[in-house]
Amino acid sequence: MELTRILSMVDHTLLKPESTWAQIREICDDAIRYGTATVCIPASYVARCRAYMQEKGSRVGVCTVIGFPTGYSTTAAKVFEAADAVKNGADEVDMVINIGMLKDGHDDEVLAEINAIKAACAGKPLKVIIETCLLTEAEKIRMCDIVSRSDADYIKTSTGFSTAGATTQDVALMKAHMAPGKGIKAAGGIASLADAEKFIELGATRLGTSRIVKIVKNEEATGY
Repeated sequence: MELTRILSMVDHTLLKPESTWAQIREICDDAIRYGTATVCIPASYVARCRAYMQEKGSRVGVCTVIGFPTGYSTTAAKVFEAADAVKNGADEVDMVINIGMLKDGHDDEVLAEINAIKAACAGKPLKVIIETCLLTEAEKIRMCDIVSRSDADYIKTSTGFSTAGATTQDVALMKAHMAPGKGIKAAGGIASLADAEKFIELGATRLGTSRIVKIVKNEEATGY
């Protein structure tokens, strides 16, 4: 698989709580250089990041996260976060579901929350993080059904902040159960180009990772 294709599907990510503007600026520069789909950054940096990207004349998107990483904020809080992010210049929004709500069997409420947040995104793509490592297989299949019926654009495996990240089994399950036209984002623990290629082959249409660009940069620097 061509490296440019892999990079074009990457949300180049930096979401550590200690992230500084200098570090955010560096991943923006890397995203521009290597042609990633977006940079995925904390919401507090969105406006500054958008201005920086415009200054550089870049078409790389700005993605942010809401209800992150636990998902247990109120729906009203998540809706505000999404609207605020878009107002500040976010091109894409990744939300975390209320996992307890799903486990309690309130699927209609999970669906309603997703749709409320999507409405607040003002037409921008919404990715729904289901935190697969905390769900049973049956719950993952239910979430595939909920996201398939929702107005959201993608289902996403993981925050990268819980007990595990994306697995090949979970992406294959999503591919088998998601409605046509919905994207699949694998995130968390994608450590190599081989990992990235495998996830894409299984059906991922977007990759959330900080490592792929680092690998490419290192190969360019060392000649390997």
